[in-house]
Amino acid sequence: MAGAQSAVRAKLAADPGADVQVQLADGTYRLSSTWKFTAADSGSTGHPVVWRAAPGAYPVISGAIRVTGWVQEGSSGRWSAPVPTGSETRQLYVDGEKVPVAGASLADLGWNGSWAGSSSGYNISGDAVAKAWFGARSATEVAKVEFDYPGGNGPWTQSRCRVASYSAAASTLTMAQPCWTNVTNRAGFSQGSGGLPSMSVNTKPSRVENALALLSPGEWFLDSGAGKLYYQPESWQQTQNLDVALPRLETLLQGAGTLANPLHDITFTGLQFSYATWNDPSRPPGFSDVQSNLRLTEGRNQGMCTFSNPVGSCPWGALTQPLGNVAFTATTNLTLTGNRFLNLGGAGLSVMYGARGTLIRGNEFTGISSTALLLGCTYDPTPTNASEAQAIKGHCTPDPAAVGGDSIGLNEVLTNTTVSDNVIHHIGTDYSSACGITLLFSRGTKITNNVLFDLPYTAITAGVIQGHVDQASTPQNSTNINENNTISNNLFHDYMSVRQDGGAIYAEGHQAGYVYRTDGSIDPVATLAKGLQVKGNVAFNGRSTNFTYYDDAGSEWINWEGNVAFSAGGAAQGGCSATGHFWIRNNYFSAPRQSYACNPPVDSNASGNVSIPATPGPGPIPTGILAAAGLTSAYVAQSVAGTPQARYISPTNAAQVLIGGHGFTATTPVYVKNVRVTGVRFVSGGFLIVPIPAGTTAADIRVGDGGGPVTSGRIDDTDSRIGYSGFSPQSGRTFGDLNGDVHYATVNGRPPRSPSPAPVSPCTASRTSIKAISVSVSTAGRRRSSARCPPTACVTPTFPCTAEPA
Repeated sequence: MAGAQSAVRAKLAADPGADVQVQLADGTYRLSSTWKFTAADSGSTGHPVVWRAAPGAYPVISGAIRVTGWVQEGSSGRWSAPVPTGSETRQLYVDGEKVPVAGASLADLGWNGSWAGSSSGYNISGDAVAKAWFGARSATEVAKVEFDYPGGNGPWTQSRCRVASYSAAASTLTMAQPCWTNVTNRAGFSQGSGGLPSMSVNTKPSRVENALALLSPGEWFLDSGAGKLYYQPESWQQTQNLDVALPRLETLLQGAGTLANPLHDITFTGLQFSYATWNDPSRPPGFSDVQSNLRLTEGRNQGMCTFSNPVGSCPWGALTQPLGNVAFTATTNLTLTGNRFLNLGGAGLSVMYGARGTLIRGNEFTGISSTALLLGCTYDPTPTNASEAQAIKGHCTPDPAAVGGDSIGLNEVLTNTTVSDNVIHHIGTDYSSACGITLLFSRGTKITNNVLFDLPYTAITAGVIQGHVDQASTPQNSTNINENNTISNNLFHDYMSVRQDGGAIYAEGHQAGYVYRTDGSIDPVATLAKGLQVKGNVAFNGRSTNFTYYDDAGSEWINWEGNVAFSAGGAAQGGCSATGHFWIRNNYFSAPRQSYACNPPVDSNASGNVSIPATPGPGPIPTGILAAAGLTSAYVAQSVAGTPQARYISPTNAAQVLIGGHGFTATTPVYVKNVRVTGVRFVSGGFLIVPIPAGTTAADIRVGDGGGPVTSGRIDDTDSRIGYSGFSPQSGRTFGDLNGDVHYATVNGRPPRSPSPAPVSPCTASRTSIKAISVSVSTAGRRRSSARCPPTACVTPTFPCTAEPA
């Protein structure tokens, strides 16, 4: 790729207006260093330089090395392989799937948790088993151990800190600093609208990680000093045959211009970005989680300005944000379309610092440890303040020296970004407070027609943290440059699955540039027109949702219009200590609106809203709203949409049902009791209206070819033609299993055999010979999910399987 890049630069130098396209052939491109783009790689207006996949190719841009040379460590069950000395990573991927680092809960280790916390760590003298465990470790081993605290700093957080040392004489664990102080002793602040709580020093970790002694099947450990990687395979895995990817890079692709000379007119399309890590949480600052994967690294009063005692750094809320594994700054007319961001250890994609006219369309983000998409920078709410210019350069760019000559002002604002037709799912896999999309400070941003599902926390957040000193009584403590932003026609489902206190869309702080009348008063109509427009979004299956559409601390000037929320939490719209100026109009909600806890906002206006059932069928929600939410027609049938999955089926005591999910097309088959249904009405990629016969139950309904005999060789685990004895079903698995369900044995050993019923053609084995069916899918190296199937299964899979004893 370096040679191609040099050729492009030479061509552009000789012919600046040339149309240049670089096609990447199929295969994996293993980077030894970050792939960097500067202004010298730019095209021209109307003639962008295009880096794209060749027809039929699926090029993978990888930051990992493939680990080989595995040898078994005696009879321990673990294996080891050589890796470059000094290797650093927080993730490992086996056959394309992230596997957990060695770890266990206190209970698993037999520790009683009789620990006394302090400002420096713990005294564990009351826990003899824990004392013995730490006493048996070297100082180097102890300093690698990491503690995990889900919910430690509020139910929306997941902090992590490493142990610094252990004193056997004093039975004390000293925790790494500044992480421990930043987690347990955060600075208070005045006029706070919602707290940023400290964790009690007596809180015990839920999990202990990153020690070789903790290794169990399916886990790994890296001894970077010795240049040795350990892995203990699962019982069905053959280590020598595994594809083990060890990430070495943190940034795969970096595009960075300057405000005066941006990287411009460049397109990336059809590429896959995979296997990069993010190592900063392993260092002394750790992961002191505040909210939405924003954390404290520079002291307990970071970003507190004059509101804390002692005074903290400014601007207000300037927390440290995740690293973008693909990152762009100071760009103009950047396009990312049809790409895949898969198996990444930081944020999938970040765009900030003066980026203008960015188009992010038709991409898939999945298997990402932090947030999928990060827009803007925590340090730039007020870039016109000259005192903040150096902090912006230092925290919002990859190389402050390279932008040293930039003059910071409104030219630094993220402007006219469009995010559309993307599919975001299974993110926050390491840091569960991650949002699907984090929008910080910007103008003219449009987040529209995206699909977000299977998320641990909030789907989209806008202005997070920045409003925490603003509310109705103190509306102007903090300000920012936000205006003319839109979040519209997105489809959300199955979010808030791990953390609490969030929603489908979560907003904080100022969301409009004020427009004043000639008498000096604010013009509400003109100001609202420049405020945050939240329109036409549809949300369902929000699990631990406080408010589906959440206007929280200091939020103001938001137009909630034409949105839908059902089966989605305690309240459809509302929040805590908002400033106000809300219009809630023509929405379809199954839960209350204008539900304001804490200090109420001013100027909250509701009209034309419609109450719908918590489990609506066809009818209560206009099909026009459902049809407009999610992927547009050009993307519904593309690979980014994924395979059909039904996640919602309305009550079946009617002549037809509403089915919600994703991946639907106009030709997606629906089966009732394995008979294909005729007359299915395709509403959108997320909704179908299906006629059903009397007596149908939700369990009788299957969506997609997996539900019936149409596709040869594929049968769903819950197909009614299969009988089970001694098995129980498990649903909602989502990753790798056909229709997201599987049966598992309820006791060890083969379950009792039931009388052999009529076989499933063309199978002659009894039904109980099927222990489990799942498959390993590999399409041109692009999609892979690791699983297994027994040799006695009476269904012939259409994908390769590895045998497991029945």
